[in-house]
Amino acid sequence: MGRNRATLADVARRAGLSKTAASMVLNGREGTRLSAEAHQRVFAAAEELGYRPNLAARSLRTRKTATIAFVSDIVATTRFAGGLIRGALDAARERDHVLLITETQGDATFEQYAIEAMLDRQVDGVIYAAMATRRLTVPPAILGGPVVLLNATSADGLPCVLPDDDRAGRSVAAALLEHGHRDAIALIGRNRLKEDDPEVSLAARARLGGIQQALDEAGVSLLAECFCTEWLPEHGYAAMRGLLSRPSRPSAVICMNDRLAFGAYQALGEAGLSVPDDISVISFDDDPIAAWLRPSLATTALPHEQMGRRAVELLLDGGPAEPSLVAMPLRRRRSLAPPAG
Repeated sequence: MGRNRATLADVARRAGLSKTAASMVLNGREGTRLSAEAHQRVFAAAEELGYRPNLAARSLRTRKTATIAFVSDIVATTRFAGGLIRGALDAARERDHVLLITETQGDATFEQYAIEAMLDRQVDGVIYAAMATRRLTVPPAILGGPVVLLNATSADGLPCVLPDDDRAGRSVAAALLEHGHRDAIALIGRNRLKEDDPEVSLAARARLGGIQQALDEAGVSLLAECFCTEWLPEHGYAAMRGLLSRPSRPSAVICMNDRLAFGAYQALGEAGLSVPDDISVISFDDDPIAAWLRPSLATTALPHEQMGRRAVELLLDGGPAEPSLVAMPLRRRRSLAPPAG
């Protein structure tokens, strides 16, 4: 208490170097020809003295505050939020930046207030994130500086980070083909609204396109396609019951997300059928429930942690305006087997 805060001059004096040389070392600036031993002296002196840089003075000098705004609609309260935020936090910390996080809950008035409050703090840039992968309208207030969209696109030609749903669709179909399924693959989760309106979903059309491309290349057609008004367990349950009432039963089912697959599992169990001995099931998202289902559900994982990290990297390093696609790894679990009989 009451102890004077160490200054850059104190660090330089302790290290036996000029203030300019000490500053270059601590700021990681290129061009210094100091020896490794001199670098060590500076870092040791800073640690011994408890030196902390004057961020206010540095921001005046560099016009950088080492802060990033993370603005989302309702990401922070969704089950996938942790990965998006954790990835962004980790990447920001590795680059000596602080993430300021706010959630708007879809309230336009509060969103405007929150954005203005963050811009007043002179953040170095804004990550604007969406809960569902979709096209959105970016608030004009944030367009004056660096912006990266996370899990979203816009008409503004901004850099954006998206999961590679198209490639995930191809990998899901390929996994069934590898197991020998060809003539009796069904699809649960067709939804015109999700597929046709990018402001509702970008994932549905991309997943469907990937599935169809992989099957077309293999000369395979779907046995049946089930339309669902929502991607929820009860709709997966109803769709699977409908499939089981058909004259020809599918050997494998692709569900457009894990919640649909959960409902499909329940319908199969009630019908006395086994996954995967009677019917294989594969899905998308890698919701935590996927690993807990019995048998565990094969699915492609939404790479939210990697997406959050990529958004920070794009914001700080710059990048092209086209989407930066992050791979969705296939979780090969026990719900896949060759066709019965």
